[in-house]
Order: sequence, then C-alpha cells, then structure tokens
Amino acid sequence: MAPFGFATAGTIRFGRGVLAEAAPFAQARARKVLLVRSRSVVAASVLAQSLRGAADVLELTVTGEPDLPGIVADLASARDFRPEMVIAIGGGAVIDHGKALAALLRAAHGPMHYLEVVGQGHPLEAAPLPLVAIPTTAGTGAEVTRNAVIQIPEARRKVSLRDPRLYPTLALIDPDVCLSCPKSVTLASGLDAITQVIEPFICARANPVTDALCRDAIPRGLSALRRLVAHGDTLAWDDMALTSLFGGIALANAGLGAVHGFAGVIGGRTGAAHGAVCGALLVPVLEANLHAAPKDSVTAQRIGWVMGQIAAEFGSVAQFRSWCRDNGLPRLAELGVLSGDHAFLAQEARLSSSYKANPVDLGARQLQDILATA
Repeated sequence: MAPFGFATAGTIRFGRGVLAEAAPFAQARARKVLLVRSRSVVAASVLAQSLRGAADVLELTVTGEPDLPGIVADLASARDFRPEMVIAIGGGAVIDHGKALAALLRAAHGPMHYLEVVGQGHPLEAAPLPLVAIPTTAGTGAEVTRNAVIQIPEARRKVSLRDPRLYPTLALIDPDVCLSCPKSVTLASGLDAITQVIEPFICARANPVTDALCRDAIPRGLSALRRLVAHGDTLAWDDMALTSLFGGIALANAGLGAVHGFAGVIGGRTGAAHGAVCGALLVPVLEANLHAAPKDSVTAQRIGWVMGQIAAEFGSVAQFRSWCRDNGLPRLAELGVLSGDHAFLAQEARLSSSYKANPVDLGARQLQDILATA
C-alpha cells in the first residue's frame, strides 16, 4: 500500500440545528469577529444578531465569485477592524472569500506573492486567523478544504491560495440552512458535490480513507440529487450535505481530475457557474477516462462501478445526462465556451493542479473531444 496522509478541519459538526453553535464558539474565543456572508441568506442575519450579543462584528457581504480586486478591497476594511476570528457563512464562493481574508490578514505581502500559477506561489509566513465555515449550499465542500479559489480578472483564470493551515478551525454543516436553495442552485451545486466524490475515487492518488468516504457518498449523493430536484424532498438535504462534506474531505486528501482541471480554466475565462461546468463535463470525462484506461485495470473497474451507480439511480448514464439537461443544466456552449477556444482550454486544463491527479493522461485531442460533446 502506498503511503498516504489525512487532514481536515479542526472540528466538524454535522446536523440540523448545529448553526446555533457558531455564536457561542466565537464569543468564547474572540472579541472582534469578521463575518463574511451572502446577502440573501436569512441564517447569516440571525447569526450576526447572535454574535453582537458579546462581540464586535464587522459584516462583509460577498456577491459572486471571489476575485482579486474584491479581496484586496475587503482586506483594507478588515485590517482597520483588526478581527480575531473570521466566520464565513454562504456558498463555496463566500467560504473561499472568507478563507482568503483569514490567510491574508496576517500575511506580510500582497496576494500575488502567494497565489498559484499567476503569482509567485510562496507559502504563507504566518498561520491564518481562526476560521469558522458554515456552508449554505451542498456542493463545494469548501468548509473542509485548505485552499481558496480566487478569480484573477486580468489573467482570466481561477487559481488557488493554498496552505495546510487554511483548514477551518470549525466546520458547521447544518442541512436546515440549505432549505431555501432554488432549484437551479441545488442542481448545479449538487452536481459539483457528486463530481467531488467521483473524481477522488477514480483519481491517481485515491487512498483507503477517501475510498471509504466516496463509496458511501456516490450512491447517496446521486439519490439525494434526484429526490431534491425531481420531488423537492427536503429530507434529502441531509444526504446531499453529507455528500458535499465527504467530497471536500476526499478532494483535499486525494485530489480531483480532468473535470476540475477544465472547470477552473473555463470558470476564469467565461464566469460560468462552477457547478454547472462540472455537471456538463462529468459524463464526457468519465467516458474519456474509461476509454483511455487499460482494460481490466483498477481505474477501469472503478469507473465502471461509478457508471453502474449512475445507471442504478437514473436508468443509464445517457438518461442521467438527459435528466440533468431536462432540469435546466446548460451545455458548455450555452455557458460561453466557444469551439474556437477548445484547443486553448485543453492546453490550460493540463497545466492545472486538479488535472495532475486524473487517473490517465488524456491527450490534447481527447480533451478537445470532451469539450465538443459536453
């Protein structure tokens, strides 16, 4: 067995009602709290009111994906406030925004000194501020990962700020706060969550711990997604949130693959929603990896098992793709991916950190074919 490691958030609390633990946790440890939040999440307003009972609170509202100009602007506001803790409540974008602020508020240099790919990629000199992460969608698993994905407009790329100490101090996963998610967000974020338990399971760096999580979460997540989107079954939020949590843990400890290799590049170039891009690419990437994997290899067996789970829930892999589209998932062309960009996107995807864990090395032509069919 190959050596492997395992790390995750300091403490994980899962279950309906655990949101109520956030304010007492923060108030016992900090006099000044930076609250990074979504504008429309009612739970964030309730949390802010609870925090103000025993702490000074600076609220920063995040709209859209975190980008470098927004991070820089918020750093200026937050430095004057001098917080002792950051709480991020919202979707994955909000949590990544909060992570970036927690890391950079103690940094000695500007963001480009630490960013991968487009920056210098240096390690942080100081540990980030303590961070509490509270997801309000079930998709990214950002509450248990050690990186923050940031859009760099001038480079038209999404890149990571990464550090082993960037795992949140406390992750609170409360399925109740997901109940108000609109159907389009549920579908896109759910497909992201499912992709993030499939890619670590088939990737080149899978290990026994992540395998155990992913084998449970793949059928769990597929069932939950169908029940939520097709039937509005609110009880399925527990399974969807758990799938997202397991995906975040798995990707942080094993890796991802070509879907996310493409997604970072496409998201940076088009601004398309990350979950929608992942959903459009999932089946074409699975099929390309299966075709390229040696017959009867472990990789081929694992991909076959994944496709069997999809078929068991939706009838067939083809029916799954049709079901996603019937429920509003756009094709890549509808997300702004132009056919003339396929060669460039394939080249850039191969350079991404996510692609490095793909179970087989796909050639440029294979990657372009994926884009053409997604």
